Amino acid sequence: MKMKKTIAAATMLAGSMAALSFMSAGAAQAQGALVMYCGVQEEWCRAMTTAFERETGIKVSMTRKSAGEVYAQVKAEAANPRADIWWGGTGDPHMQAAEEGITEEYKSPKMGELQDWAVRQWEQSKGRTVGIYSGALGFGYNTELAQSKKIGEPKCWADLLKPELKDEVQVADPNSSGTAYTLLATIVQIMGEDKGFEYLKALHKNVNQYTKSGAAPAKAMALGETTAGIAFMHDIVTMVVDKAPVKVVAPCEGTGYEIGSMSIIKGAKNLDNAKKFYDWALTADAQKLGAEAKSYQVPSNKTTPIPPQAPKLNDIKLINFDFAKYGSSAERKRLLSKWDNDVKNLPK
Repeated sequence: MKMKKTIAAATMLAGSMAALSFMSAGAAQAQGALVMYCGVQEEWCRAMTTAFERETGIKVSMTRKSAGEVYAQVKAEAANPRADIWWGGTGDPHMQAAEEGITEEYKSPKMGELQDWAVRQWEQSKGRTVGIYSGALGFGYNTELAQSKKIGEPKCWADLLKPELKDEVQVADPNSSGTAYTLLATIVQIMGEDKGFEYLKALHKNVNQYTKSGAAPAKAMALGETTAGIAFMHDIVTMVVDKAPVKVVAPCEGTGYEIGSMSIIKGAKNLDNAKKFYDWALTADAQKLGAEAKSYQVPSNKTTPIPPQAPKLNDIKLINFDFAKYGSSAERKRLLSKWDNDVKNLPK
């Protein structure tokens, strides 16, 4: 009799556990998944992924690439999209994708919490992309290398053309990097197209490498692999925070800036979860994760604390960057093609 009761109890326990397991599986299935292409630094991408999974139970599959690379992949996959959300990276490829109709129109209930420049990005893209952070372009230099090579302190874009910096400047390739495309568009807007391309040709003589990632020159400077590097100032600040012998420069002629953006991919297979991520990523709590991951951009949510290490945009001579023009498909293609033909292929 005792054995029968034991068997019955064990059967009931097994049944309960099976039911719980079924319920858990059902809950997980209901929560679903999200595929994200991420355009910021790996540490920040991972922090966002982990926090969103913890908060929602939605499993995130994340791939990190530079902004231009993500755009190319989203465009190539347009007939059968693999990803649901594109988070981060400069706004110009997001704007191009919006114009080409490969991202989805969406208005988040969080729009009222955002800075004007973030909302303006959304309006210019007809609701297909939104600003999530901002940061100024600049350059930096390794103070120890500059001293040992007797290179004077560069303060302006013009200083990067000095003969003593031959093979001592690093910058990304604008075809893969949103940072470098921002440089291309910035120089053209400051100097005019003809003089701007003359500048870029002259700069080419001093460039030791065109990297794939826009943040790579900042890391190379910190490691002593190059004397000077062009990057977003917040990426260089990260190296300074890590005690690298690097100085950040806001160019004297003025400089451009980015509006890092977020877009839902048209035809997303997990559309509801993409919208959940979109809304969550615009909250102050989500945007605080940037500083925690040593990314010092200015957040788009008005109530997110600006990291004290972030370059102060009000103290930098920023140009009136024409995001609509330089984010348009035709202008991006034209400028990139011209850069390939007139600059990249030049002999040193």
